[in-house]
Amino acid sequence: MTTSTDTRITLSRIMTNAEANLLGTVHGGNIMKMVDDTAGVAANRFAQGPAVTAAMDEMAFHNPVRVGDVLHVSAQVNWAGRTSMEVGVRAEVDRWDAVTEPVHVASAYLVFVAVDDEGSVREIAELVTSTAEEGRRFREAQIRRESRLSRREAIRSSREDAKGASA
Repeated sequence: MTTSTDTRITLSRIMTNAEANLLGTVHGGNIMKMVDDTAGVAANRFAQGPAVTAAMDEMAFHNPVRVGDVLHVSAQVNWAGRTSMEVGVRAEVDRWDAVTEPVHVASAYLVFVAVDDEGSVREIAELVTSTAEEGRRFREAQIRRESRLSRREAIRSSREDAKGASA
C-alpha cells in the first residue's frame, strides 16, 4: 500500500529571464506550470500510471520569485478516492544573491483523475495515512472535496432555477 509520503517529489529549477514578466519577476503562469508538472509526477506515481489534471482547486501566491532564484516545488498526494486524488503543492525559493532560509512563494491543491490507455477513468488504490501529518492532510483534503462538490451542486441548481424562471 502506498502512503502519502511515498508520493512526495520535489522538482527544482533556476528561474531565468525567459520566465520573467513585465515587472521583472517570474510570471505566475510559469510557476503554475511547474506546480502542475510536479503534482502530475506525484499523481502518476500514486496512480501507477497516467493521471490527468482535473482541477486546480486553489493557488495562492505569497511572495514574488525573482530571476536567478532557485525554485523548488514539492508535491504529495493528500487524499485519494475511487478514481481521483488531491495533490498538495508547496513552492519555495532559495534566493540567488543571499544565504537565507527558503522563502515560501506559493501553495496549491490540484485534483487528478487516473486514466487508462484509452483515456477512460480507472480505479486507483487506497491511500494509506501512517503519520499524524498525513492524517491531517487527508482530513483537510476531504473538506476541500466536500466544498468543491457542494459548490458544483449549488451552481447546477442555480442554473436549473434560472432555466425554469425564463421558461
